[in-house]
Amino acid sequence: METIQILLLGFVQGITEFLPISSSGHLVLAPLLFGYELQSLAFDVSVHLGTLAAVILYFRHEVVRMVLAVMGSMRTRRLEDPDARLGWMLLLATLPVVLLGLPLKSVLEYLRQDETLIALVIAGTTIGFGLLLWWADWSGRRSRDEYSIGWRDAVIVGLMQAVAIIPGTSRSGITITAGLMLGLTRQAASRFSFLLAIPTILMAGALETLDLLEAQDPTDWSALGLGGAVSFVVAYLTIHFFLRFIERISMLPFVLYRFLLGGVILFLVW
Repeated sequence: METIQILLLGFVQGITEFLPISSSGHLVLAPLLFGYELQSLAFDVSVHLGTLAAVILYFRHEVVRMVLAVMGSMRTRRLEDPDARLGWMLLLATLPVVLLGLPLKSVLEYLRQDETLIALVIAGTTIGFGLLLWWADWSGRRSRDEYSIGWRDAVIVGLMQAVAIIPGTSRSGITITAGLMLGLTRQAASRFSFLLAIPTILMAGALETLDLLEAQDPTDWSALGLGGAVSFVVAYLTIHFFLRFIERISMLPFVLYRFLLGGVILFLVW
C-alpha cells in the first residue's frame, strides 16, 4: 500500500467510526473513488483496533467503574449501582450482534464481490438510514440519559446495531438513531453508542483476526501500524469534539452529508 493510501484510510476510519455516516461504507468507497485496490482484511483489522483503543482511552474512567460495578453486582446479585446497570445493558445490547453477526457477515462477503452492487447498496442505506436519523432527531423527546436504559431499550439498540454490518448503515448512526427514538438526549444516545462500540469492535476484531490467521497472507506490519496509529488519533479527537458540540448542532449536518454522499454514489454508478 502507498503511504498516502494508508494515511487516507486511517483518517477515514478514525473520523467515520463514531460519526453517524458509516465507516464500513467509506472504507469500501474510498479505494473505489481514488483508484486503489480494496485494502486487505489485515488493514481493516488494524484501523478498527486503532478506533477501539481510542474509545477505551477516552472512556477509561467510565469503563473501569462499570467493570468493577458489574463484578460487584455478580457477587451481590443486585443492580442498584447505576454503573453496574449500564454495564449489563451494554452487554445485553451486544448479544444480537453475537447471534446475527455471522449470517449477516456472509451477506457482506457476497456484496463485496460486485463493486457496482455494493456501491448501490451503500447509496441506498446511506440515504435511507439518513432519513431515519433525521426523523428520530426531529421527533425524539430527548429527555433521558444513558443510565435510564432498561433491558427492552438495550435489546432494541442491539437489534438495530446488528443491521449495521450492511455497508452504508453506520453502526454509530443506527444506534444513535435507536437511542433518540427511545427518548435519549443526543449526548446520551451518542455516549451509549460509543461505549457499545467497545465490546462490538472487540468481537468483530477477534473474528476478523481469526479469518486473517487462516488466510496466512503476507503482512506489511509497517502499513498496519501506521494505519492503526492514524485511526487512533483521529478517532479520539472525533469522539471529543462530537460529544462536545452535538447538543448544539443536532444531527442535521450528518443527515445532509448522507444525502449528498448517497446522491454522488448514485451519479457515479449510473
